[in-house]
Amino acid sequence: MRIYIIGQAVGLVTLYFFIFFIAGTIKKNNSIVDIGWGLGFVITAWFTLFISRSFFVSNIIITLAVTIWGMRLFIHIMRRNLGKGEDFRYAAWRKEWGKWVIPRAFLQVYMLQGLFMLTVASPFILLNSMESSEFTWITALGAVIWMIGFFFESVGDYQLEQFKKNPANKGTILRTGLWKYSRHPNYFGESTMWWGIGLAAFGSGAGAAAFISPFVITFLLLFVSGVPMLEKSFEKRPGYQSYKEVTSVFIPLPPKKRKYEI
Repeated sequence: MRIYIIGQAVGLVTLYFFIFFIAGTIKKNNSIVDIGWGLGFVITAWFTLFISRSFFVSNIIITLAVTIWGMRLFIHIMRRNLGKGEDFRYAAWRKEWGKWVIPRAFLQVYMLQGLFMLTVASPFILLNSMESSEFTWITALGAVIWMIGFFFESVGDYQLEQFKKNPANKGTILRTGLWKYSRHPNYFGESTMWWGIGLAAFGSGAGAAAFISPFVITFLLLFVSGVPMLEKSFEKRPGYQSYKEVTSVFIPLPPKKRKYEI
């Protein structure tokens, strides 16, 4: 049963990102893949739940948590990206790759994201591939941690969206709300949510492998595609260096006692 469910999940995710690859190639906009990130988790969660018929309390709770997170992220990124050109990261790769843009995008954008999705989704894929699961106090603790993470990601994204809507804020740095305590509160929330899901799956019987997911997503956010890219793009903005000196990069902490220098 376990191998069958995992194999079905691999096939589904591969097909899912192949469809996005076709769409992105036709539109010459590979940032379309970002829109599909959250939705892909929702589809995979429900697909593995139903084909395994793992309708246990823990499985349903984790599937609902993934659905709430995934649909919010899907709608948020779709609203942000629709009608706009290719994101600067993908545009830079398109220029760098030249005539090899199509095969490299297929492998390094779409299929690589599919691999990351399977890795990050592994807690609920593993749990849904089991014959039974148990709701424990560790499962409940994981759910609480997930709620904390969801708060930071959703509120952080909302505050940033409202900040960007004001033309007067163009080229400046958001320093209020959750952004007063972390330079990337939404990324912190994303990481925290997956630690919550990993812990909940572990507590329900998925095993220690459930922690591979939060470790990978945290590593990616901190060292690969999240924090480093945004930090680099903000370096020349007025006031960023002073903001950087007093504000935690990831984990929300009280600002250091030092006045901003603009």
